[in-house]
Amino acid sequence: MDSPVSPADEPEAGPSPRRRPPSRLDRGVLDRARDGTALEGLRWLGREPESRATLFYRVVRLFALFLLFGVFRFRIQTSGQELLPRGGYLLIGAAHRGWMDPFLVVHALPVQPRAWFLGSGPSTFTARWREVLIRRLGGLLPVWRGGVGIDAHVASARAVIANGGVFAQMPEGTVSGPPGRLLPFRPGAALIALRTGAPIVPLAMAGTEELYIGRRMASRVLAPTSARELLGEQWDGVLPPEGSREELALAKRLALRFEDLLGPVVAELQPLTVDPPGHPRRLRRKLTWLLLRPGRLDRDDPNAPNAPSAPA
Repeated sequence: MDSPVSPADEPEAGPSPRRRPPSRLDRGVLDRARDGTALEGLRWLGREPESRATLFYRVVRLFALFLLFGVFRFRIQTSGQELLPRGGYLLIGAAHRGWMDPFLVVHALPVQPRAWFLGSGPSTFTARWREVLIRRLGGLLPVWRGGVGIDAHVASARAVIANGGVFAQMPEGTVSGPPGRLLPFRPGAALIALRTGAPIVPLAMAGTEELYIGRRMASRVLAPTSARELLGEQWDGVLPPEGSREELALAKRLALRFEDLLGPVVAELQPLTVDPPGHPRRLRRKLTWLLLRPGRLDRDDPNAPNAPSAPA
């Protein structure tokens, strides 16, 4: 799961300049700052990824629910939870449009087994206290672009699944796409699905591209499936050698099947999240970019008149 990398807005003139968001860090910077301790995945976590909901997690979850539904008054229409397996599966979520998406995943799942996400370390660990909190809380395994490669992510997925947890992936890899339509899926999630052989639960999501007080969102759990079922008769069931061109080609075919499965459902859910014209959108910019670097809100048409310009 990636966050946009748009440069920050320039400070405004005057006695109270706008505070610049924390800069995005790369793996090399973190390695030098921490004497080579910018770790990814399970090495960073330092323990087995638990599926049990700890007391600390339950308390933080209750606080998050109060904030999202009590203070921000978000409304989420969810369906299909009766289709969820007991645990030990991959969850493929789309469309990925903002920081709220992991909360839609958690909202669609029971309190336990826990869901674990691959998340951007440089975007998340902008302060030491955030890293300490997330390590204790669990649920995120950090990655850095150009880091240790797919093998570490497969190891993370296998550990989560072996412990009965849910390994959640959002294969678009960016939040910059338009509402109601998918961007092309990257093959990483499909590679993990092929190598683990785990059951796959698709989750369609809509309404997170813009956030404001009272925002409506929607999600739908689809029936569990598998790589074998999705690839059908075009695949003989034999896994190509790991790291080979044949494996990558098969993963790209599987990623396209993910798109075929989720795309129509995302388009169906999107109208459920659209407010009537003139509906107030209080705190729209602040909530949309609350946990992300600032970017543009006119994601459908960057040339739209009166649309906010992208940061330089």
